[in-house]
Amino acid sequence: MFETLRVSAACTVSLALLAAANVAAAADETFTAQASITTAAGSGASAPVTVVVRRWANGMERANLIDAVKSNGTSGAWAALKTRDDAGSIQLGGRQPIPIKYAYSRPSETGRLITLVAVEPLYFIGAGAPDAKSKIGHDLAVVLLDLDASGLGHGELAPAATVRVDAHQAIVTEDYGAEVVRLSKVARR
Repeated sequence: MFETLRVSAACTVSLALLAAANVAAAADETFTAQASITTAAGSGASAPVTVVVRRWANGMERANLIDAVKSNGTSGAWAALKTRDDAGSIQLGGRQPIPIKYAYSRPSETGRLITLVAVEPLYFIGAGAPDAKSKIGHDLAVVLLDLDASGLGHGELAPAATVRVDAHQAIVTEDYGAEVVRLSKVARR
């Protein structure tokens, strides 16, 4: 009976430790950055960005997204992600935050690379121009962050994007706007 109590107590402690680890893994991560863009004409704009991640995708979810993009491009990604639970949110400037449906983090040589995808665009840069292209198909917002081991780094924001998969199985974006939106002063809070 004494052995049974000891085994039972060890199991209880193990389960409690596993539960604590899962709670810690599920804790929100917040990232802040400064988004900036400079047009070919030399004018520019900037705005703060705040990203909150509540849930990270696993390898199977990443593989499913890659398969959906390979099969049907941006519309495949949109369909695959639309029904997923929110993984967090992204806020650009004073706009309302929009839900992130995909948040994936992988190690890099210097820290980690993070890919975030929302199934609605944040902003169509250049949509008011007389020769503006169609907004159709630019149904995603994509954030890429490159962080060092301390949680600092840089990145890019595609506020209205299409996606494809390259030969290295990486998600590649093409933004609606002609200029790249750079993220500086990226920091994990």
